[in-house]
Amino acid sequence: MSLSTVEIEKVKHFHDVDSAITYLYSKIDSSKRLEKALSFSIEGHKLQFRKSGEPYVIHPIIVASIVASITDDESMAIAALLHDIVEDTETNIEDILECFGKDVAHLVAGLTKIDIIRDNELVPSNTDERLTASALTFRKMLLASIEDVRVLVIKLCDRLHNMLTLDALAEYKQHRISEETLVVYAPIAHRLGISFLKNMLEDLSFSYLFKEEKHHIDNYLDSNYHAIELSLNDFKEAITKLLIQNGFCEDDFEVLSRVKHRYSIYLKMQRKGVSIDEVLDLLAIRILTDNPVRCYNILGLIHLHFRPLASRFKDYIAVEKDNGYQTIHTSVFYNTAIFEVQIRTYEMHKTAELGIAAHWKYKLGNDKIKLDWLDNLQYQDESVEDFYALIKNDLYSEDISIFSPTGGAFTLPRGAVVLDFAYAVHSEVGNKAVSALVNKVKSSLLTELHNGDIVKIITEDETMTRCSWIDAVKTSKAQTNMKLNCNIRLREINSKYAVKIVATVMGLNQHRIQEWFEEHNYDNISNIASDVESFKNVIHRYIADIGKNSRFRAFISRHRFKLKSTYIAGLEIYSSSSVSDVVFDYCCHPKSGDEVMGFLSKSKVNVHHKMCSVAAKKLTENTKMVFVSWSHSKLFKYQLIASLHNEKGALAEFLSYLVKLNIDIHSIQLGKESENYTKFCELGFVSKEADINALRVKIESKIKVIHLIRTDDAYKS
Repeated sequence: MSLSTVEIEKVKHFHDVDSAITYLYSKIDSSKRLEKALSFSIEGHKLQFRKSGEPYVIHPIIVASIVASITDDESMAIAALLHDIVEDTETNIEDILECFGKDVAHLVAGLTKIDIIRDNELVPSNTDERLTASALTFRKMLLASIEDVRVLVIKLCDRLHNMLTLDALAEYKQHRISEETLVVYAPIAHRLGISFLKNMLEDLSFSYLFKEEKHHIDNYLDSNYHAIELSLNDFKEAITKLLIQNGFCEDDFEVLSRVKHRYSIYLKMQRKGVSIDEVLDLLAIRILTDNPVRCYNILGLIHLHFRPLASRFKDYIAVEKDNGYQTIHTSVFYNTAIFEVQIRTYEMHKTAELGIAAHWKYKLGNDKIKLDWLDNLQYQDESVEDFYALIKNDLYSEDISIFSPTGGAFTLPRGAVVLDFAYAVHSEVGNKAVSALVNKVKSSLLTELHNGDIVKIITEDETMTRCSWIDAVKTSKAQTNMKLNCNIRLREINSKYAVKIVATVMGLNQHRIQEWFEEHNYDNISNIASDVESFKNVIHRYIADIGKNSRFRAFISRHRFKLKSTYIAGLEIYSSSSVSDVVFDYCCHPKSGDEVMGFLSKSKVNVHHKMCSVAAKKLTENTKMVFVSWSHSKLFKYQLIASLHNEKGALAEFLSYLVKLNIDIHSIQLGKESENYTKFCELGFVSKEADINALRVKIESKIKVIHLIRTDDAYKS
């Protein structure tokens, strides 16, 4: 079973080699092969010391001990002993192969490869790009290690010991390594189902990255320790008494209690905008028994005797998660408090704690452990920021299980909509989906799904382009495919738009411009429609080209082709004729920042969204067009959770104040209503203010700010 908190504390204080070796042999039986690896590691690292001054070899010995505590795979423990040998000494993989065999050499090579990728890709700690760079490391590390998932398990144990001994490093290094751990390693542990590693990595990172918040949570838990213990023990006794009264023997079950781990509490407070005493599942008990049927018997008794919260019931025994996790989750009221109750078998508990590492046969392929999610990450091929969105949306969200009409189970993040399910089935199903039946009721593709829904997707032959829906879906697979379709459509529109704006400036037939582009094999025609420099360059090239022909020199001399730039209504317009007015057509109502194009009518420009169906029709007609782009200075996106005053009209007053700060609100959500007022509001807005701290000071002069982040800057948030 996994290391206890007490053991982890003990691991932190091994400062000599003999103590570390004794601990290793308490976790794994000695063998000639293991002893040889231990001697090899001690010899290889004999001249190396950690920042704390202790012998470096203590580190690989403790990592091997952690590995041995979660799996009986001797090759993994030996690879852990040797994991830094190739990088830090003169030893190479061929030496490892000769001394310890193919399996160990394969694992050490995988671990060395991860370190090389990390060194190459992780940006220096004095930049503001650390978080997104870590996301890139995460992707490359997964893809580099996918051949054998055991490499990931060893690497997680390595990172755990690094985090346990982080105090010896400078503060800026503590921050960088913690940040990388939180974004890169903890999500891997989560997806591999190794919950004890995930929780420890998160809490250790949390203690370095959010010291003030960690201190606040610790203070609350310490101050309320006796009340929490009393409450948990009281509920445990009530559960034990209930089960024994209903035919269970004391040996048939075990009741464990826990308090939600620190980082999880922090996330819940941030997401919900609540204080720690409002976190619903702060207190939890776990009931272990010997078979799945008894799990349901226990569930029935609990629901009959304690009022359940129906919305918080999840059955992961009947429908297990992708990583093999199986447990019944429910929440019940007891003595005015709410308790989360988890019910599972002892075997399920082992899998929940150790995940893939609980199954020694996983290296040979185990049906219980599904690694499809690793394959699914490989379709991701956009920017680092897009990959960070995948981490945020796919790996850190709670899961729900959705079924196809034939009983196929699909795991989606909570809040997913029908279109997410369609893409989970297959990319083509998502691309061609037009509607759906959810539990046999006709539903839109944006209907939010709930645990256990049965969904049938209805498709047509054509690929559907839904650019305005990208923010409505939750999974990166849906977003990736939708962006791809939109980008293809946008390139087609921009290519037509480019021809028209050049033709309008030159006063020529569109077909002549189109032929010129084709004749000169002009690359990236679509760029002309969105980049003013490309637009200017192509006009100069065209003029220079036709000027070579004597028949056109007179034409060129009569037409100056000088572009004029005009600023109206937040837009910059480039035209060879005068523009007096801009009209935003009612059909698509483009807003600041949207992809737009302009149709010229006399001296007036009609502006449409590029995806507008009315504009699409006009694009096929013989209409004149001009280059348009948004001219305002850079705007920064923010998300705010604020606590309103206990008085009527507080929200209206606050919104008026934000208008005075030149803040443009694009979303608002209210919550926690009481009889006379709304306690919390969550706002999405844009501002010209780039300094989040300066903005916070301005807003806090009017209202209490619970949470403020820059959503366009993952690191600064």
